Amino acid sequence: MQASPSSVSSKDFVSAAPGYWRDADVSEEDWDSAKWQLKNRITSLRQLEEHLELSEEERSGVLLSGTKLAMSVTPHYFNLVEKDNPDCPIRRQIIPRIEETLVAPHEMADPCGEDSHMPVPGLVHRYPDRVLFLVTDRCASYCRYCTRSRVVSGAGEQDLETDYEAAFQYLENHPEVRDVLLSGGDPLLFSDAKLERILERLHRIPHIEFIRIGSRIPIFLPQRITDDLCRMLQKYHPLFMSVHVNHPRELTSEVRAALEKLANHGVPLGNQSVLLRGVNDDAAVMKELIQKLLMCRVRPYYLYQLDLIQGSSHLQVPVAKGLEIMEQLRGHTTGYAIPQYVIDAPGGGGKVPINPDYIVQRNAERVIIRNFEGRTFEYPEPAYTPVGEMAVGG
Repeated sequence: MQASPSSVSSKDFVSAAPGYWRDADVSEEDWDSAKWQLKNRITSLRQLEEHLELSEEERSGVLLSGTKLAMSVTPHYFNLVEKDNPDCPIRRQIIPRIEETLVAPHEMADPCGEDSHMPVPGLVHRYPDRVLFLVTDRCASYCRYCTRSRVVSGAGEQDLETDYEAAFQYLENHPEVRDVLLSGGDPLLFSDAKLERILERLHRIPHIEFIRIGSRIPIFLPQRITDDLCRMLQKYHPLFMSVHVNHPRELTSEVRAALEKLANHGVPLGNQSVLLRGVNDDAAVMKELIQKLLMCRVRPYYLYQLDLIQGSSHLQVPVAKGLEIMEQLRGHTTGYAIPQYVIDAPGGGGKVPINPDYIVQRNAERVIIRNFEGRTFEYPEPAYTPVGEMAVGG
C-alpha cells in the first residue's frame, strides 16, 4: 500500500524561534546564543508548568525523573511542543511520564550489552574493526527513551567513568581498529578546544582511518554549530557525523542551516531515527521525515527498533509495524531516502538488518522476487565457479 500524503506538518522549514518562549522578551542575540540556550533549559516542574498544562502522567513522571534520567529541554526544542496537544510527537520525546517507572520483564538497564564489551572504562569494542568511545555523560536535552539512561545525565544509579588515557593507549595498541565513534552523552557539548584535543589525539594514530561523531546537538541546539566549530572539524577529515531526528517538525530552518553548515565544511551527514509509538510509527510521517532530511543534505542511515531500555514500553512499536512502514517507503520515494531498519540484538549481539520479505522463492536455478507493487519476477541463477577455483587446461 502506498503511503498517503502527510497531514502532520508541512515540508516548509519553519523557525523554532517564534512561540510562547519569546513572550519573555528574549533578545535575538540571546536566543541565537548556545550558552543562553543551555543556561535557560527547562529542568524543573515549575518551569514546565509555566508553559504547559501537564497531564497527571506527565506531572508524576517529572517528579520522579530525577531518580532515573534527568529532564532537560533547550528553549529551541521546547518551542516545537504543541501546547494544546497532549499527544504531540515532540512532547512524547522529552517530557517524562509515569510509565517510565514501569519495568517490563524483558527490559534491561544495558540493552546493547555495552558494559560487557568495555576493555577500558568508556571504550566499547564490540565489532572487530571499530569502537564506541563514550566521552561524556551529558546532553543538551534528554530523550526519554535513551539507551544509556543508566549512565547519562547523572541521575541514574551508574556513573560513566571514562579513562581517556587508557582508551587512547588501547587504541594505539589495537591496529585492527580503523573506525572510532565518539558518543556519550553528546560530544558536541564540549568546547571546541576540548573536542579538538580528542580528535587530534585520535588523528595521530596511524591505523585509525576515520572518526565519527554521534550527536543530537544540531537538532536540540543548532546554535552550537558555529563557523569556528566547523572549521575545526574540517581539519580532521575523513570525519563523519550521525545526527538523530525522529519527526519532520524537528527539522526547523535553524536546524537546516546548522546541518548545511556542517555539510559545506565537508562533513558527511547520516541520520539515525528510532521507531517510537506516537512519534513516527506512521508511513506518511516517516516519508516526510526522510525526504526533509535529504533536503538538509542528510542521508537517512538507520531506523532503529527501540532498544529494550527499562521503562520504555509506552514507546515500543511492534517489529511488524516497522516492516509495514518500510514496505510503504520502498518504491514510493527515492532509494537515497530509505534507511536500513535494524534491531540492536538484546544483550550485545550487534545490529541486525530487518527487511520485508522480497524473496518469494529461491533455489539453485532461480530466484522469484516480489517488487513494491506486489508483482513477482523470475531471475535465473547463473552457473558459477569462483575464478580462483576454475580448472586450468582441458
